Amino acid sequence: MSRLNINNLTNENEDGSPRISGISTFSSNHYFVPPSGTTAERPSDPGEGMIRFNTDSGHLEYYTGEFWDDVIVANNELGVNGALGHRGVFAGGYVPGGGGDQSRIDYVTISTLGDAITFGDLSQSRRGLSGCGSATRGLFMGSSGASPQRIDFITYSSTGNATTFGTLSTNKEGNGALSSSTRAISFGGDNVGSGTNVIEYMTIASTSNGIDFGDLLNPQTTFTGGIASSTRGVMGGGNVYPAQNATNSIQYITISTLGNSLDFGDLTAPRGNGAAVSNSTRGLLMGGYEFPTRVDTIEYVTIVSTGNAQDFGDLLAATNSFAACSSPTRALYGGGTAPTTTNTMGYVTILSTGNALDFGDLTIARFSSAACSNGHGGL
Repeated sequence: MSRLNINNLTNENEDGSPRISGISTFSSNHYFVPPSGTTAERPSDPGEGMIRFNTDSGHLEYYTGEFWDDVIVANNELGVNGALGHRGVFAGGYVPGGGGDQSRIDYVTISTLGDAITFGDLSQSRRGLSGCGSATRGLFMGSSGASPQRIDFITYSSTGNATTFGTLSTNKEGNGALSSSTRAISFGGDNVGSGTNVIEYMTIASTSNGIDFGDLLNPQTTFTGGIASSTRGVMGGGNVYPAQNATNSIQYITISTLGNSLDFGDLTAPRGNGAAVSNSTRGLLMGGYEFPTRVDTIEYVTIVSTGNAQDFGDLLAATNSFAACSSPTRALYGGGTAPTTTNTMGYVTILSTGNALDFGDLTIARFSSAACSNGHGGL
């Protein structure tokens, strides 16, 4: 085997590097610096096996021959407040065929790839709930069936069962949720067979009941997606009672104040039973029903502005009634109906555009669950 020791290597014109063939090993007690750039700067005609560092995701990635994939092999880091990665938590849901409402809580480290790990249990089995939280505490609120006003909380840095936080002001199944670092917002939902436009808030660091905030623009809306920056909450889509149809309305509030929501813009089509997630600047509204059709649509909005949603890409499959959470760079979703109940998780890079890639599996297949994280855009 030959050995080559160099400090710098260029081609004969000194305007690039030559191609070297036949090298079987590379060894150094220092480091190797691969090419780097943003997602938008990926090569336009890549070859299978090409490797680079993606400065948007903060990961090495390689070209499979069909798409760029992260060089990550396991979901085994704890990840607390971003020290080792941000933690996403999925809770509750419904398993058809006799499984019924679930209390199961799973977690993943969003910056990795791999299957979910059991975290603990909710205080009660339920579906049709919503999730949000701060950097330290996650809240799960509302449900169908028993105790539809219940709010539970978990501490991200630990594992274990959820603890009772308080109650919402009314019964709510399919309520939406979003949060800043201090305040959780619940909005809309099914109040015993009819929709509600109630918006209420809680202080995340305390334990308390929901307090009136204001009203949504639409009088009866359920399963509306919620996204946030540190100052603004945005709510998009949802099912409108009494007819089985959906809205394309996007509306917003200022989280630290009180008052009714204001018009933000529109989705490209009326859509309900999807999911929503964001970092501090961009929100994604994903999947659901454009009644009566289940869709794989992902759209995005810029939170600080107002305006209509724009196309982002597609989910792994047309899916409804699933949950989603995020880190500052990655959106992760899991579960739902696609068209059968699934445990599949997929992800996208929030600041790019493109189709979802496979992440791994939840511990059980279920729909109408909720998710939250310690890395979302409201923090």
